[in-house]
Parts: sequence; structure tokens; C-alpha cells
Amino acid sequence: MIDVAELCAQLIRFDTTNHGEGHSTGERPLAEFISRLLTEAGYSPVILGPEPERASVVVRVEGHDRSLPGFLVHAHLDVVPAEPEQWSFDPFSGLVADGYIHGRGACDMKDMVAMTLATLLAWAEAGIRPRRDIVVAFVADEEDTGERGALWLVAEHPELFAGVEAAIGESGGSPILLDSVAGDTVRVYPIATAERGTLHIRVRAEGTSGHGSRPVPENAVMNLIPALQRVGEHRWPLVLTPTVRAYLEQTTAALGHSVDLCTEAGVDAAIDAMGEAGTVARATIRCSATPTVLRAGYKVNVIPGVAEADIDIRCLPGTEDDTMATIDRLLGEKVERTFLSHQSPVESPMDSTWFAAMEAALVRQDPQAVVVPMCMGGGTDAKAFARLGIHCYGFSPMGLDPDGRIHQGVHGVDERVPVESVRRGQLILQDFLTSL
Repeated sequence: MIDVAELCAQLIRFDTTNHGEGHSTGERPLAEFISRLLTEAGYSPVILGPEPERASVVVRVEGHDRSLPGFLVHAHLDVVPAEPEQWSFDPFSGLVADGYIHGRGACDMKDMVAMTLATLLAWAEAGIRPRRDIVVAFVADEEDTGERGALWLVAEHPELFAGVEAAIGESGGSPILLDSVAGDTVRVYPIATAERGTLHIRVRAEGTSGHGSRPVPENAVMNLIPALQRVGEHRWPLVLTPTVRAYLEQTTAALGHSVDLCTEAGVDAAIDAMGEAGTVARATIRCSATPTVLRAGYKVNVIPGVAEADIDIRCLPGTEDDTMATIDRLLGEKVERTFLSHQSPVESPMDSTWFAAMEAALVRQDPQAVVVPMCMGGGTDAKAFARLGIHCYGFSPMGLDPDGRIHQGVHGVDERVPVESVRRGQLILQDFLTSL
């Protein structure tokens, strides 16, 4: 039987760095490796993508009862860049040591790729078929726009996901250890049932170009800077979506706190009482808009005729129209905007049989698990698959490490994930998918 930890290490050794703006080391060698393992196990995977090197793998495992709605598991193959000089080891060494799997992608998200792949291989070895069709997509380009990965698959090959009603993907299902009012430790396992929308825009201001020694009445830079300042300093209103409210209520209740969510002060107090779990909550009680990139000019003594900036906007479910209306008001008449990426927020039912099955799988592994819904502050490929009407959840389960190790370094330095967390996570995932 394959060791999921060693499999994860093998996947890390494939450098699948996504540099953004369409530039990537390429996912194809890893896609071919995965496809070969699946083919040898008796499956019929397909490799496809808009460019030869930007490849994804999709496989459908036929269930016993094909009248049941299908289910999708998706995980991305690409990783963010790593700066080797900042790391304690080679980011793509796939080192297994000290109870950890080390390397870029260990937690984001080659651990989930390994757990999903190991589950399929274990099924093949044991001759197991699920009750319903299970579609698995190992996709490219999640760490950029998804245009060469999930969004492309959804637009060009929706037939691959025919009959699929729900899906699981990145984030959720990992334990957060919190202190209760009574002094004991509560293990909270959030499952993502919603994501803020990802609305990336480019803004542009024009003016009169000229010599730097001769000021002009319409200066592109001076037209742009006040608009960016208004956007960056805007305080967005408090919005408690159903998922966020449930996350606050259920987590604080599990910790023994009595909270009042009717006022901003009460919401802030609830978030403070949640400890580490409050980090996600604080990012999801409001929309946000953050200027991130600025471009203007090419020489100190030349006044540029154009100034541009990029803004990262995240909006909560149900707020998209109001958010963009506010952005337009803050930018003003002298600044134009265009979308770089437009992926609307998503929210899936918290009272579904899918959520209940995830909760049950976690509790079977950890009887003391407190499972709560959560809204993600960032985004995943869930937004792409939601365009097909699929209910998407963030469930990439991890088990408790018996020695207290935790994952570290997501998008940072010295990324690593505990070996036992991955091994136990794979058992939870396999249990969940087999139970559907």
C-alpha cells in the first residue's frame, strides 16, 4: 500500500511554480506522473489544458448507483514561487524529516493532491467502487487566475462534470486548538461553505505629459493618488453573512462564551474570544479593497501622461453590486477601471447532506471534534466550479499530530506539514468519499 506521506514528498519534487501572468514552470510533468499512476491502477484519466505545459488531469470513478448525483474533488498542482536563499533547505527537495514533509506546496496543496491520489489508488488495490460517481480534477493555474486551469475546464469541457452536484476543494477540515472558558482545549474543525469574491481591477488616470520642470494642470499621477487613498482608507460596513454568523455563534458557544452580535463592539468581542479562529472571522466580516500595484512614469524629468494601479477587491456574498458601486464612487470621475479577474463570491448550504457527511467523517476520526461552517477570506477554484451550479465546500481534512506539530509556511518560507496529519487526513478523506 502506498505511503501518502512519501507520495506527497514525491509530488513536491516536481517544480510546478506559477509565476503569475501566464508564466509558469509548467504543470505537465506532474500531470503525466499522476496520470500514469492512475492508468496503471486501472482508471482512465485525461490530460488536457489550453497549452501543452499548462495541463490538468481529470478522472471519473464510476459509482454503483449512477442515478445518484455525482461528486467532485478538486486540488491544484501549481505552487507559488519560493526564494531558495531564504529557506533552510531546497524548497523542492520533498524532504521527510523530524515528523514533517518539507517543501513548497506541502500545505498548499500537494498534501491534498497526495491524499486524493492515495485514496484512488487504495480503492483500486482493494477493488472498491464508490456509491456514486466521483470526479477528481487535479488542476493547473489556481495560484494565478485559473484561466489555464479550472476556469478553462469549466468553459471548454463542462461535460467532464456532468451530473456533479457538490464538490470539495482547498481549505477546511483541519483542527484549530482553542482554550475554552472552562480551561479545557476545544478542537474546532472549520469547513468552508463560502468564499469572498475575488474582484481584481486595474485603474487608469490620464493627464498631460510634459517636462518635469513645467507643471501641468492635469497630472495623471496626481489624479490617481487621491483616488487610491480614498479606496485604501475606506472603512467597509460590517456584514454578517449566514456562514460568518454561524461561524461566530457556533465557535464561541463551543468555547463557552456568551456573545452579542447585534453591535460592532459585540462582534469584535466575539472575534477576540475566538483566539486563533478569530483571524479568519476578522477578514470576513467586511469587504476589502487594497491597492497593490502602482505604475507611472519612466524618467524623473518627464511628467507621464498615464498612471495605473491594480486593486485587490474581496466582497462578501450578496454584496458584489454595492461593493463595485462604492469603488466607482471612491475612484471618482478622473479614474477609469477595468477587470483583471472577476470571480463572484460563493456560498453553499450549511444544512446539506454533504456538510453532514463531512462532519460525520471528522467525528469518526476525532469524537471530540467541533465542526463549524466558515467563510474564506481569500479564494479557490471553488468559484470556477460554482459556475456549473455545483455546491462547493472547502474540505481538505487534516488529522491531529500526536506530538502537537502543525503546518507552517503557506506562501512563506520553510513550508511544511506534519506527516501524521497527512496520513490521518487521508483516512478521513477516504472514509468521507466511501460513505457518500
